[in-house]
Amino acid sequence: MTIEQITYKNIDPSVRKSIMIGLCLAMLCACFDGTIVGTCGTKIANQLGGDGLFTWMVTAYLLCECITIPIAGKLSDLYGRKPLFLIGLFIFVGGSVVAGMSTNMEMLVICRGVQGLGGGVLIPVATAAIADLYAPHVRARMQGMLAMIFGVGSGVGPIIGGFITENIDWRWCFYINVPIAIVAFIFTIRKFPSPVIVSKPVIDYRGIALLTVFLTSLIILFECGGSEFEWASVQTAALIGVMLIAGLLFVLTERKAKEPVLSPKLLKNRTVMAGAMYMMIFGIGMMGAMTFAGYFGTFILFELDTLRSSYYTLFLVGGMMISSVISGALCERTGYRPWLVIGPIVVFIGLYLFYMMNVDGVAPIATEPYYTIIGKPIDLYCVAQAVLGLGLGCMMTPVMAAVQNSSEMHEIGMNTSAVNLLRSVGTAVGTAVFTMLINAHYAEKVRELVEMDPAGLITDKATEFVRAMIGYLTTLPNVSNEVLQAFVDSVHFGFIAGGCIILLASVIGLFIKAKTTTQLARERKESVEEIEAE
Repeated sequence: MTIEQITYKNIDPSVRKSIMIGLCLAMLCACFDGTIVGTCGTKIANQLGGDGLFTWMVTAYLLCECITIPIAGKLSDLYGRKPLFLIGLFIFVGGSVVAGMSTNMEMLVICRGVQGLGGGVLIPVATAAIADLYAPHVRARMQGMLAMIFGVGSGVGPIIGGFITENIDWRWCFYINVPIAIVAFIFTIRKFPSPVIVSKPVIDYRGIALLTVFLTSLIILFECGGSEFEWASVQTAALIGVMLIAGLLFVLTERKAKEPVLSPKLLKNRTVMAGAMYMMIFGIGMMGAMTFAGYFGTFILFELDTLRSSYYTLFLVGGMMISSVISGALCERTGYRPWLVIGPIVVFIGLYLFYMMNVDGVAPIATEPYYTIIGKPIDLYCVAQAVLGLGLGCMMTPVMAAVQNSSEMHEIGMNTSAVNLLRSVGTAVGTAVFTMLINAHYAEKVRELVEMDPAGLITDKATEFVRAMIGYLTTLPNVSNEVLQAFVDSVHFGFIAGGCIILLASVIGLFIKAKTTTQLARERKESVEEIEAE
């Protein structure tokens, strides 16, 4: 009995549309839950009496998401997207429900980790499923839609969290996932395109274990370094040692594995490797820029509280939505490279606009602020957010389409997850990189002010300074101007230095030479349909 394999060539269009809606809804949940505690986390920690575990509300989710992404991608190649997607959805919803029922911070942190496991399945499987559902010349457009969902989810998460916490109850930040997930389940329960499994799949358990150890050490190092422990410490040395050992053993294991989680063949696929590095820089730029753009609005403009500051990220989200859709729609005509080169340049321009914003007058926070931005009100802040979003949107869509169109069908899940993994690692590293840049510059700036600091509150850590600054400036008006200006200068330095890092992505973009289906058809003087039929 011959089993007909369902692919993008013979799938029912109505089924494809239904599945795509479900994928988008599930990805929306996973993305905004990664950032939803940004504005309500402090209140949750206070109510549950666990301020010391505040950082782990975010870290647990991110850590488990990173660990799961490559595993889910590989398993979806072996068993098909549908079972992995539904398992991920079930895990995510279960973690969300129990998180809302948490009675202490330890319980909530564990549940956030479970949510991360589910999200780590949903994101790579949804991304890889595009290649199963759509022909190569349509994939860039559909990846643009998913990139738009990614941007919207990540950007509105803090807004949703803050609004629900202020007007309803923080527990609904997690319960809100349930109805959305139910709808996603209904839309995706129909038959996915799937591989024909001719033999029993082999799971690379040893590779999975070693990769888990490596990623756990990496995420903990960058999420906790400089806050939970010093960078120059025994903990840092131990984590680096574990990373090196686990990484070396992982490479040796994967070279012998029958079905490696991340195949050594990835190193030979220039498009996949360049795309993964490109997306790591994207993750650094997105998270680092979003975090410190928010700090800039909250602590330097002083007009905004944390929730109101998050509203202005809607301009960033809007920019990402526009450029994600446009780049995806035009990729087949223009090729991938123009967008990959232009995107980081536009991001740099957005960060440079933040750099241009300065504090004209400085007054103690207790008084009415009279700050302006180079002679203009907050309008430039909104423009900078939008430009930043436009650049980020140009970066994400073409990479995923190029990687998928340069991969064998049986490796799409693995290759896509490799790119998603590096993006998530970049997200974890991004805030740490920007913080280290700002800390180093800030420490240099405040050394000369230490003698003017009788309370001893000036520190070489920008994050600690931010927490102390509001109350501190009202008590020491004689040094408030200098301390504030030191912080402003340091954040400005972070924007420019971070922008230069992101510009490296433009160079990497030049090495991504994947050709679109339309370009191949022109070269070979064939139709797109003829090339896809091969």
